[in-house]
Amino acid sequence: MALAPSADLATSVDLVATLLAAQAPALADLPIRPHASGWDNDTYRLGETLAVRLPRREAAVPLIANEVRWLPVLGQFVTLRTPQPIVVGTPSQAFGRPWAVVEFIQGTPVSSVPVAERTSFAPQLADFLWSLHVPAPASAPVNPARGGSLATPATAERVRDRLAQLTEAGSRDLADALQPRWEAWVAAPDFDGVDAWVHGDLHPHNMLRGDDGQLAGVIDWGDMTAGDPACDLATAWLTFDDAGRAAFRGQIDEGGAVDSATWTRAKAWALHLGLILTTMSDDHPWLTAIGRHALNGVASESD
Repeated sequence: MALAPSADLATSVDLVATLLAAQAPALADLPIRPHASGWDNDTYRLGETLAVRLPRREAAVPLIANEVRWLPVLGQFVTLRTPQPIVVGTPSQAFGRPWAVVEFIQGTPVSSVPVAERTSFAPQLADFLWSLHVPAPASAPVNPARGGSLATPATAERVRDRLAQLTEAGSRDLADALQPRWEAWVAAPDFDGVDAWVHGDLHPHNMLRGDDGQLAGVIDWGDMTAGDPACDLATAWLTFDDAGRAAFRGQIDEGGAVDSATWTRAKAWALHLGLILTTMSDDHPWLTAIGRHALNGVASESD
C-alpha cells in the first residue's frame, strides 16, 4: 500500500509561535503542543480550547481555504459542532501558505470507539445529515472526487485496480464478492436533484464522541462540496455495524426524500471509499481498519 504523501513544508511549535506573534499576538502567550499530523494538515493544540492548522502540502491549501470560508456558514444551521475559525492566517515569509486558528472540539475519535457502542448515536448522526444536506449555493466548493457520479471510466479503472490490490494482498474472496456488487450499484440512476452540502469525508476518524456517549462534533471539512448526499450516506457502512446501520437508516428514512436509488448509490460510495481507505496508506492503520470494516459490510449486502 502507498505511504501518505510527504510534507513539502515542515512545521513546528516554534513556527506556530512565530506565526501567532506576528498575526495573532493576543493568542501568542498560550501554550502550544503538537496534536496530529494528517494527510493534509499538521495540527497543534493552542491552550485548552483552540487549535492551529497548517497545510503540510501544497495540495491542501484550497482545502483549508474552503474550511475557513464556509464553516462559519454551515455552523449556523448544522446540529453538531464544527471547528469554527477564530483567526485566518495569511501567507508570510515565515510560512508561505494560509493557516488558521480554530475552535478545538473535545472528544474521542469515533474510530477508536468499539463499533457496537456507536449505535447509540446513530440517530444523532442521521439528524446531523438532515441538517447538512440542504441546497448549497452556486458559489459552494466543487470537489471532483466527492459528491459527483461514480459512473465514470476513470472511477471504474480505479476500482478495478484496488480490487486487484485486495486480491494480491490475499483477500480474493472479498474482492470477488465486491466486484458484482460494484457493477450493480454503480448502475443506479445518477443523482438529479438540487446539489446539497456534502461533508465528503464522513468516516469515523472525522467524528468525535463526547464524554456523554453522544457525538460532540464533526471535523476535517476540507473535502466539503456541493453534490449528491449519497456520498455522505455511505457512512452507514463506514461507521456502523448492522444494528447501528439499521438505526441510522431508520432515522434518515423517517424524514422521507431518500429514495432507493440514493441508498444504492450510497452503497457504491461506501465500496469506493472503503477501497480507497483500505489501500491508501500503511502509516494510517486506523484508516485501513475503517476501510476494511466498510468493505466487509457492503460485501454482506444482498442487493
